[in-house]
Amino acid sequence: MNGGADRPPNRLDGRTAFVTGAAIGIGRAIATRLAQEGADLMLFDINQAEAEETAHLVRAAGRRCVVIRGDVGDYVQVKIAVDSCVQVLGSIDIMVNNAGISPMGTIADTSLEDFRNVFRVNVDGVFHGCKAVAPHMMERKSGKIINISSWFGKVGKHSYGPYCASKFAVIGLTQSMAMEMAAHGVNVNAVCPGTIVNTGMREQADREAVRLGRLTARQRESGIPLGRVGLPQDISRVVAFLASEDADYMTGQSINVTGGLLMH
Repeated sequence: MNGGADRPPNRLDGRTAFVTGAAIGIGRAIATRLAQEGADLMLFDINQAEAEETAHLVRAAGRRCVVIRGDVGDYVQVKIAVDSCVQVLGSIDIMVNNAGISPMGTIADTSLEDFRNVFRVNVDGVFHGCKAVAPHMMERKSGKIINISSWFGKVGKHSYGPYCASKFAVIGLTQSMAMEMAAHGVNVNAVCPGTIVNTGMREQADREAVRLGRLTARQRESGIPLGRVGLPQDISRVVAFLASEDADYMTGQSINVTGGLLMH
């Protein structure tokens, strides 16, 4: 027995969080972890049915939860959802911009449409979330914004050019906004996941890897210094830390959660 060591602390009691891409995978893990630590949630995702399943887990933790179906690539939809969260739940203390897509393909083979769509979701989506919530947090003189980037946002990878470029952009947005929001008492940080399994994005990437004759995530596991692939819960714990008062003196950071694959 571990004496309850795995039970999350109640660091987020009385807080409200807005999470994009919360239907499955890392987004679901983030939403449920924040709820377990005391936060009420608004979930924003294009996949409403799966988002409702996440909401069920949040409510099972005893927290309020609202689901809004929407597309992070459409600023008007994001802004309406942010305003609704403030009206229904009272505030937004934590903004997690998690929604993203990860197609594979070389630069030569990537269509202009596919390239633009990666940026529409991964970069525009983060910008829209930040822009929509910024006035509310500035007025309240407090808030935590957490953007989900990737270790591919720090190093280029074969067949991931558009994805890498989009995640590099997320880190740039994070650093710039951290400087702009510091005087308003708002912390802005990014999390950079490594090889994370049990997500829809990973399943898609593994299918593409097999098609291209490359190794899947599990087949590359031995090359990870800590000896295992990551899980959505590994990311959610770091997000919960950044959302809490424990991270009050951190801003503009892009934290690797990679099992040692990337060490800077």
